[in-house]
Amino acid sequence: MDMTGRQGLSRRGRAARAAGGLTGGAAFASWVLPASAAGESAAASAPLTAPAMVPMGALNGADTGWLMVCTALVLLMTLPGVALFYAGMVRRKNVLNTLASVLLVACVVSVLWFAAGYSLAFTPGDGILGGLSRLGFAGLDPDWAGQRVSVSHMAPNVPEAAFAMFQLSFAVITAALLVGALVERMRFTALLVFIALWTLAVYVPVAHWVWEPGGWLARLGALDFAGGTVVHVNAGAAGLACAWYLGPRQGYGREAFEPYNLGWTMLGASLLLIGWFGFNAGSALAADSRAALALAVTHLAAAGGALGWLIAEWLLRRRASLLGLCSGLVAGLVAITPAAGYVGLGPALLIGLIAGAVCYWGATGLKRALGADDALDVFGVHGVGGIVGSLLTGVFASRTIAGVQGQIGTQMLTVLVVAVFSFVATGVLLWLTDRIVGLRVSDASEQTGLDLSLHRERLG
Repeated sequence: MDMTGRQGLSRRGRAARAAGGLTGGAAFASWVLPASAAGESAAASAPLTAPAMVPMGALNGADTGWLMVCTALVLLMTLPGVALFYAGMVRRKNVLNTLASVLLVACVVSVLWFAAGYSLAFTPGDGILGGLSRLGFAGLDPDWAGQRVSVSHMAPNVPEAAFAMFQLSFAVITAALLVGALVERMRFTALLVFIALWTLAVYVPVAHWVWEPGGWLARLGALDFAGGTVVHVNAGAAGLACAWYLGPRQGYGREAFEPYNLGWTMLGASLLLIGWFGFNAGSALAADSRAALALAVTHLAAAGGALGWLIAEWLLRRRASLLGLCSGLVAGLVAITPAAGYVGLGPALLIGLIAGAVCYWGATGLKRALGADDALDVFGVHGVGGIVGSLLTGVFASRTIAGVQGQIGTQMLTVLVVAVFSFVATGVLLWLTDRIVGLRVSDASEQTGLDLSLHRERLG
């Protein structure tokens, strides 16, 4: 099976197709349709540029199974991965609120993705937004009588339902990351309203711009294998806007904020590492050599990130901390995400080491300089790590490995556009939410803790 042809049709392979891979129609006819069916209609030889119905026998069982497993792994990253990672770092009086916030985000985003998000992000449109053909997941039900099933033009060898759910898991974790910038001071109702607005007005268009083949940044040749810009730069810039708009927590900079349980944070980080294999290796959209490479470079970059953070912390503070190792691990994972299908093992390790050290600065010196109470370092780790990884993708992306050559200028433009759009749009949505329901809890509620003041619950 020709991997270049398959990559040319995957959501990550737009540039590879333009660089000389098989055309969409040729690849579709050669490996999506059985040989006996390849000549059934003229449509089989035309480029597959939109979701289409194909015979059920044309699907690849191994690729479908792999994508379903990866979807579960990415959902595991949010529940319980991010939930535990964040809850372990907040104060005891806000642990349950943090857990509830991540769960709320997962549920809200899932419903919105079903209703409109998937259609607007991953169907052909005008380069800014997709179309309306998949509202409410319309058209994803299989036609058992005709033995046909819908496939996406970005993953034509798996059922479109599997592809849509895989993309749902990305939307969920991106929004969940924002909780780290909002903890301990945002009203629960405000979180619901804000996340709903943010998913549709920020995440959906950015996903379309970068990942859908007709998106305007995709057409420029932006490389983002699994979410360096769409997930991490996007969430990091939005998190910084949230931290600035909400203002600091009471006592920030004057009191010691004792983490509730760093053991939970370690457990959450470990679940993130495991789930990230689905995040990156699943983004090959096939059980093939590209997925295997993405899995290997993901683990190596994670190890490099933890060591890079440890070295920086040791040189500056003469100590190594568990929280630092966990944060460095995540920094390495973040940075390799945009590059996972485009670089070899050596560059992956280097990307991880660089990201670990730079994100240590992002969570310490840069955070102090910005003056924002980004409580759990959403910008310092995800934003900075996403920027580092996206730019280094432009440096290290190998034509031999990926069929594409990295372009640092295009990567810089993509990072700048996504960061500025996300920051400004998030600020507008926070203002709007504040007008509708009010953003911040009262001083008394914050002092008591959000577990009791908002949920009437407490840890036993």
